[in-house]
Amino acid sequence: MNNQQHQVSQFTELSGALTDFNAFALHGTGQVQNYFQTLNDIVGKGIVEQLLNVFEVVYESACDEQGFNTGIRQQILGDVKLGPVARNIIKLWYTGTWYQLPHAWRETFGKSEHDVTFFVSSAAYTEGLLWQAIDANPSGAKGPGYGSWSDAPRINFDNRWQFVKQH
Repeated sequence: MNNQQHQVSQFTELSGALTDFNAFALHGTGQVQNYFQTLNDIVGKGIVEQLLNVFEVVYESACDEQGFNTGIRQQILGDVKLGPVARNIIKLWYTGTWYQLPHAWRETFGKSEHDVTFFVSSAAYTEGLLWQAIDANPSGAKGPGYGSWSDAPRINFDNRWQFVKQH
């Protein structure tokens, strides 16, 4: 596995941990490569590499899921540099939209001409995890069929990401 493939794999695992969707569900959206490239284009390869390295350290040093979650909260989500990026990754997966990073972050860590709010691809909206999470179809796309609105949603969440301690 080359470095690019390793980073995409780590990005997928990080995304799973942040969104609580497993790699199978994330790959099923067809957006893994698009989102990974978007992240690199906007925050730069250095910050992406730092984020993935911190994730890897947290993952490998955690004894159990609770320790892992604490590490993610403290070392990634609670970090001044990595936190806003990680929160944008969550929003990106759920909505298909990259939201411009906060002004203070951009002033401190660098501005990118690509850092504006936008849909990543034409399929990003319809493949957003939001729709799977609420067992609904995106407005204006993937029509559920006549009369389906009369049935209560069946939320059957078997795509959950799981922490598995590596030996």
